[in-house]
Amino acid sequence: MRALFAWCALLLACAGVMHCTEAAKARHLKWEVSHMFWSPDCEEKVLIGINGQFPGPTIRAKAGDTIVVELKNGLHTEGVVIHWHGVRQIGTPWADGTAAISQCAINPEETFTYRFVVDKPGTYFYHGHYGMQRAAGLYGSLIVDVADGEEEPFKYDGELNLLLSDWYHDSIYNQMVGLSSSPMRWIGEPQSLLINGRGQFNCSLAAAHTPGTKQCTAGGNRHCAPVILPVEPNKTYRLRIASTTSLASLNLAIGNHKLTVVEADGNYVEPFVVDDMDIYSGDSYSVLLTTDQDPSSNYWVSIGVRGRTPKTAPALALLNYRPNRGFKLPAIAPPVTPLWNDTAHSKAFTTHIKARAGTPPPPATSDRRIELLNTQNKLDGHIKWSINNVSMVLPATPYLGSLKLGLKTALTAARPADTFGRAYDVTRPPHNPNTTTGDNVYVLRYNTTVDVVLQNANALQHNVSEVHPWHLHGHDFWVLGYGEGAYRGDAADAARLNLVNPPLRNTAVIFPYGWTALRFVADNPGVWAFHCHIEPHLHMGMGVIFAEAIDRVGKVPKEAVSCGATATALMNGDHL
Repeated sequence: MRALFAWCALLLACAGVMHCTEAAKARHLKWEVSHMFWSPDCEEKVLIGINGQFPGPTIRAKAGDTIVVELKNGLHTEGVVIHWHGVRQIGTPWADGTAAISQCAINPEETFTYRFVVDKPGTYFYHGHYGMQRAAGLYGSLIVDVADGEEEPFKYDGELNLLLSDWYHDSIYNQMVGLSSSPMRWIGEPQSLLINGRGQFNCSLAAAHTPGTKQCTAGGNRHCAPVILPVEPNKTYRLRIASTTSLASLNLAIGNHKLTVVEADGNYVEPFVVDDMDIYSGDSYSVLLTTDQDPSSNYWVSIGVRGRTPKTAPALALLNYRPNRGFKLPAIAPPVTPLWNDTAHSKAFTTHIKARAGTPPPPATSDRRIELLNTQNKLDGHIKWSINNVSMVLPATPYLGSLKLGLKTALTAARPADTFGRAYDVTRPPHNPNTTTGDNVYVLRYNTTVDVVLQNANALQHNVSEVHPWHLHGHDFWVLGYGEGAYRGDAADAARLNLVNPPLRNTAVIFPYGWTALRFVADNPGVWAFHCHIEPHLHMGMGVIFAEAIDRVGKVPKEAVSCGATATALMNGDHL
């Protein structure tokens, strides 16, 4: 029966794409998630790893392949799930890996098998989606190459992978209790930034260029040894870059080298050249780098903080021109990260991203527009993030199971609003800071075109509006445009939209005091999360759910949703 599920999923995925071939394979992986002692930034802490590794093992597959991950939960006292970030899960919504939405959390010592098709090539990653386990280290890379017989629309000689993250010395349990306390105990900024799981705390590889900074040692602890990226002179390399940060927005630059952006979130874009690039949590990119500089030198790879006052030192790696020694430090200083609040620089990069010729254009019009106001509020003395003044809470019973069975308790009677009051002043703290909680489930009709407008606003504190990167599960969307101030939906706003070559993405940012307009087609039956990808913000309620054509979802494996009210219904003879 499981083989039949996999074959049906493959047929469904292949029906909408051109990347499936008879050579598609099933790639089987056996993983155990467990706590481990590790020193990501040379300070030993406890984190969550997979098969004794941090970051978790890199998955490499070809478009059209079926990934089969037999996942055992080796955590002693908590559940676990894994989300395959950017994989659309066409025909397999139960494999999306979202606790309380698409599946039950996997209990300690239990095993759950994820089985899904990677339907298109691109740069992806995976991470925990239960509590704040991503911030505890539960993540890894997922790379999908073109199918046999297909070619990328750009050429390169070699490939390098950069998985970016931030790291706290406080455990996620301390962090979650602090966020849920009254008054809230804010976790502050991360202690370190990590490149491929490695960083250095309280020292710098470039101390010679930073007076008063301690010099890091080059070797020693393998957990935190500096990352070295070996290259040959006069070659072109593809750098695959993904950010799984908990909080930090990042900027990447490589000393003396230009970067040509060619892919964003698994979709090809019109190539353009930059000196540096902003990368928000949930983003993934491919860039081309040509090693055309002085071959007698190595060069800094620098990752710095954007969008927040930088209290975390930049992460540094070395672009190692062979045959130079890997730890030969560059003579020049690392690239300087743009000012944290230089939003014009961020917007210039983000708005430059356009779909490559041949990308399907968006439908000319939409059937429904959902406007989501992002605000910071209070609830009984607790600080929350809310959408249209409702802070999301998740149920004990996964929506995919309860809605598929038609349980009356699945949703509350009141449906979330499609818009917010036009009188709301997004430039000031909320006049009434109080909020409520709700399920925030939007029910979408099958195959309709949906516009979503994300509206940013002032937080509780005056003159504060944060950056929010929003990620949609189960879909790519077209990023139609960005605007300043309040979205009005008038002719002026419509004129800002790009209906010619907007990029297809799965993660999009809303800038401070601005709005971002998205469009997608509700053509993938399932229950899909749409949320801010900053861990503390999601933990505090910043998200919504799209329930889409549940009647068209195929047979759901019982082991995915047998908990809460669904388990009771199944025992009483109901069928998924």
